[in-house]
Amino acid sequence: MIRDDTEALRTAAALAEEFRPGASGRDARRELPRAELDRLTATGLLAVTVPAAHGGADVSAATLAEVFRLLASADASLAQIPQSHFAYVNVLRQQGSPEQQAFFFAEVLAGRRFGNAQSEAGTKHLQDIRTRLVRGEGGSYLLTGVKHYSTGALFADWIPVLARAGDDLLHVAYVPADAPGLTVTDDWDGMGQRTTASGTVELADVAVPAAHVVPHHLTFTGPQLHGALAQLLHTAIDAGIAAGALAEAAEFVRTRSRPWFESGYDTAAEDPLLIQRFGELDLRRRAADALLATAARAVDAARADLDDDSAAEASVA
Repeated sequence: MIRDDTEALRTAAALAEEFRPGASGRDARRELPRAELDRLTATGLLAVTVPAAHGGADVSAATLAEVFRLLASADASLAQIPQSHFAYVNVLRQQGSPEQQAFFFAEVLAGRRFGNAQSEAGTKHLQDIRTRLVRGEGGSYLLTGVKHYSTGALFADWIPVLARAGDDLLHVAYVPADAPGLTVTDDWDGMGQRTTASGTVELADVAVPAAHVVPHHLTFTGPQLHGALAQLLHTAIDAGIAAGALAEAAEFVRTRSRPWFESGYDTAAEDPLLIQRFGELDLRRRAADALLATAARAVDAARADLDDDSAAEASVA
């Protein structure tokens, strides 16, 4: 079990080195990274945002962003898969009841993974959520709808589903991946990040106990960091992809590129024009990393003193 920020960063760096060698091959052949994801889970890295009161490391946003950047620099898909996991751990932190937090945080600490069933295709806009949560017998709910781009659902133990209840307000229902009426189809056919398994989730009258339904709409009744944290992790993934691509390009030039015949150098890596170009690209990469760190600090500062102004600053950082 990871106990603090330092251990989280050390673990992420080690995993990145472990995952890097086979990443491009997995993506080219579309080999789903089940073993690698199990390895990631086994380290406890997916539990690092569980609050300390529940036994977690409760790492800072700055640390979490760096964890994602490190993983994405090695394998963009392995970084993308758990992005929603952390988003829905955060939903529980914000609006879960004490009983829900105790139960689900224990699940995360035990190595259970959250996927996601959030986005829908063919609707008017992102917030036009048509999946419905209808009251059933005994205070439970029935969940019906179709979700697309459900990154991580194929690998999940629990699939958080964004739905509207009878009052048309947004809720998140945490559904076991093996629940009757729930089907996950591996129909993701993207260009790049081909192994995220961001397929389709279908829900046909899936029974959900009230104890597994969280009133997500309450998050947006006051200052909040839900969107800021989600965007921070997306940005960290992008920064990691950039760093990994630049490192791969440099390695290619050092080991495989031939020099321009008029350059006067024995290797491409000695060409001053190439050295200049790589230097310029590396400056941009460093600038992106610095902006990422600045944004993460803004999220951490807002967490410590949350109000309208600090939330807004974190959102635009």
